[in-house]
Amino acid sequence: MNEAQIVEILLVEDSPEDLELTCRALKKANLGNRIHIARDGEEALEFIFCEGRYSNRHVEDTPRLILLDLKLPKVDGLEVLQRIKSDPRTKHIPIVVLTSSQEHADIVKTYQVGVNSYIVKPVDFESFAKAVQEAGMYWLLLNQAPKLDK
Repeated sequence: MNEAQIVEILLVEDSPEDLELTCRALKKANLGNRIHIARDGEEALEFIFCEGRYSNRHVEDTPRLILLDLKLPKVDGLEVLQRIKSDPRTKHIPIVVLTSSQEHADIVKTYQVGVNSYIVKPVDFESFAKAVQEAGMYWLLLNQAPKLDK
Protein backbone atom coordinates (compact mmCIF):
# COMPACT_ATOMS: atom_id res chain seq x y z
CA MET A 1 0.00 0.00 0.00
CA ASN A 2 1.16 3.51 -0.80
CA GLU A 3 2.44 5.27 2.34
CA ALA A 4 0.03 8.17 1.70
CA GLN A 5 -2.94 5.76 1.79
CA ILE A 6 -2.14 4.28 5.21
CA VAL A 7 -4.89 4.91 7.73
CA GLU A 8 -3.66 5.52 11.26
CA ILE A 9 -7.04 6.09 12.91
CA LEU A 10 -10.41 4.58 12.04
CA LEU A 11 -13.02 6.82 13.65
CA VAL A 12 -16.41 5.10 13.93
CA GLU A 13 -18.98 7.73 14.86
CA ASP A 14 -22.50 8.51 13.68
CA SER A 15 -23.02 11.87 15.41
CA PRO A 16 -21.97 14.72 13.08
CA GLU A 17 -21.22 16.94 16.09
CA ASP A 18 -19.03 14.35 17.88
CA LEU A 19 -17.35 13.52 14.57
CA GLU A 20 -16.40 17.16 14.00
CA LEU A 21 -15.22 17.63 17.61
CA THR A 22 -13.12 14.46 17.51
CA CYS A 23 -11.49 15.37 14.20
CA ARG A 24 -10.76 18.90 15.44
CA ALA A 25 -9.21 17.55 18.64
CA LEU A 26 -7.02 15.09 16.73
CA LYS A 27 -5.88 17.75 14.26
CA LYS A 28 -5.08 20.12 17.12
CA ALA A 29 -2.75 17.44 18.51
CA ASN A 30 -1.25 16.85 15.02
CA LEU A 31 -2.83 13.39 14.90
CA GLY A 32 -5.42 14.13 12.23
CA ASN A 33 -3.59 13.49 8.98
CA ARG A 34 -4.59 9.89 8.32
CA ILE A 35 -8.10 9.41 9.65
CA HIS A 36 -10.77 7.33 7.97
CA ILE A 37 -14.35 7.89 9.07
CA ALA A 38 -17.06 5.22 9.22
CA ARG A 39 -20.52 6.51 10.10
CA ASP A 40 -22.03 3.20 11.18
CA GLY A 41 -20.95 -0.25 12.34
CA GLU A 42 -21.56 -1.88 8.97
CA GLU A 43 -19.20 0.54 7.21
CA ALA A 44 -16.57 0.02 9.91
CA LEU A 45 -16.66 -3.76 9.40
CA GLU A 46 -16.52 -3.39 5.62
CA PHE A 47 -13.47 -1.16 6.00
CA ILE A 48 -11.64 -3.43 8.44
CA PHE A 49 -12.42 -6.67 6.59
CA CYS A 50 -12.12 -5.20 3.08
CA GLU A 51 -15.64 -6.00 1.97
CA GLY A 52 -18.23 -4.18 -0.11
CA ARG A 53 -17.13 -0.65 -0.97
CA TYR A 54 -13.68 -1.37 0.54
CA SER A 55 -12.95 -4.61 -1.33
CA ASN A 56 -9.88 -2.93 -2.92
CA ARG A 57 -8.15 -2.72 0.48
CA HIS A 58 -6.05 -5.45 2.14
CA VAL A 59 -6.94 -6.78 5.60
CA GLU A 60 -3.26 -6.58 6.55
CA ASP A 61 -3.37 -2.78 6.12
CA THR A 62 -5.02 -2.22 9.48
CA PRO A 63 -5.35 1.14 11.18
CA ARG A 64 -3.08 1.72 14.16
CA LEU A 65 -6.05 2.74 16.32
CA ILE A 66 -9.84 2.48 16.23
CA LEU A 67 -11.97 5.04 18.06
CA LEU A 68 -15.35 3.36 18.36
CA ASP A 69 -18.72 4.67 19.50
CA LEU A 70 -21.02 2.04 21.01
CA LYS A 71 -24.39 3.39 19.93
CA LEU A 72 -24.23 3.00 16.14
CA PRO A 73 -26.79 2.40 13.40
CA LYS A 74 -26.92 -0.84 11.37
CA VAL A 75 -24.37 -2.76 13.50
CA ASP A 76 -23.77 -1.63 17.08
CA GLY A 77 -20.33 -0.91 18.46
CA LEU A 78 -20.23 -3.99 20.68
CA GLU A 79 -20.74 -6.26 17.68
CA VAL A 80 -18.05 -4.37 15.74
CA LEU A 81 -15.70 -4.85 18.70
CA GLN A 82 -16.53 -8.57 18.93
CA ARG A 83 -15.88 -9.16 15.22
CA ILE A 84 -12.56 -7.33 15.23
CA LYS A 85 -11.27 -8.93 18.43
CA SER A 86 -12.34 -12.44 17.39
CA ASP A 87 -10.42 -12.40 14.10
CA PRO A 88 -6.70 -13.30 14.32
CA ARG A 89 -5.90 -10.83 11.52
CA THR A 90 -7.34 -7.85 13.41
CA LYS A 91 -7.44 -8.69 17.12
CA HIS A 92 -4.16 -6.83 17.74
CA ILE A 93 -5.64 -3.43 16.72
CA PRO A 94 -6.05 -1.18 19.76
CA ILE A 95 -9.69 -0.16 20.15
CA VAL A 96 -10.77 2.73 22.32
CA VAL A 97 -14.49 2.97 22.97
CA LEU A 98 -15.43 6.64 22.98
CA THR A 99 -19.05 6.79 24.06
CA SER A 100 -21.61 8.70 26.09
CA SER A 101 -22.66 5.50 27.88
CA GLN A 102 -21.67 5.28 31.52
CA GLU A 103 -23.61 2.03 31.95
CA HIS A 104 -21.64 -0.42 34.08
CA ALA A 105 -22.91 -3.31 31.90
CA ASP A 106 -21.51 -1.65 28.74
CA ILE A 107 -18.12 -1.16 30.38
CA VAL A 108 -17.99 -4.78 31.61
CA LYS A 109 -19.13 -6.24 28.26
CA THR A 110 -16.60 -4.27 26.22
CA TYR A 111 -13.71 -5.31 28.46
CA GLN A 112 -14.85 -8.94 28.34
CA VAL A 113 -14.71 -8.77 24.54
CA GLY A 114 -11.26 -7.18 24.54
CA VAL A 115 -11.51 -3.40 24.36
CA ASN A 116 -8.23 -1.66 25.13
CA SER A 117 -9.74 1.43 26.72
CA TYR A 118 -13.18 2.83 27.56
CA ILE A 119 -13.66 6.60 27.64
CA VAL A 120 -16.93 8.32 28.47
CA LYS A 121 -17.32 11.41 26.28
CA PRO A 122 -17.09 14.51 28.45
CA VAL A 123 -19.85 17.08 27.94
CA ASP A 124 -17.76 20.21 27.38
CA PHE A 125 -15.50 20.61 24.35
CA GLU A 126 -12.25 21.30 26.21
CA SER A 127 -12.54 18.12 28.30
CA PHE A 128 -13.67 16.14 25.25
CA ALA A 129 -10.75 17.43 23.16
CA LYS A 130 -8.28 16.64 25.93
CA ALA A 131 -9.60 13.07 26.30
CA VAL A 132 -9.39 12.44 22.54
CA GLN A 133 -5.93 13.99 22.26
CA GLU A 134 -4.55 12.00 25.19
CA ALA A 135 -5.99 8.73 23.85
CA GLY A 136 -4.54 9.42 20.40
CA MET A 137 -1.15 10.45 21.76
CA TYR A 138 -0.92 7.36 23.93
CA TRP A 139 -1.98 4.77 21.33
CA LEU A 140 -0.16 6.31 18.34
CA LEU A 141 3.00 7.69 19.93
CA LEU A 142 3.67 6.03 23.29
CA ASN A 143 2.25 2.51 23.04
CA GLN A 144 4.63 -0.10 21.67
CA ALA A 145 2.69 -2.33 19.30
CA PRO A 146 4.06 -5.68 18.14
CA LYS A 147 5.58 -5.83 14.68
CA LEU A 148 3.41 -8.11 12.59
CA ASP A 149 4.47 -10.08 9.54
CA LYS A 150 2.55 -8.84 6.51
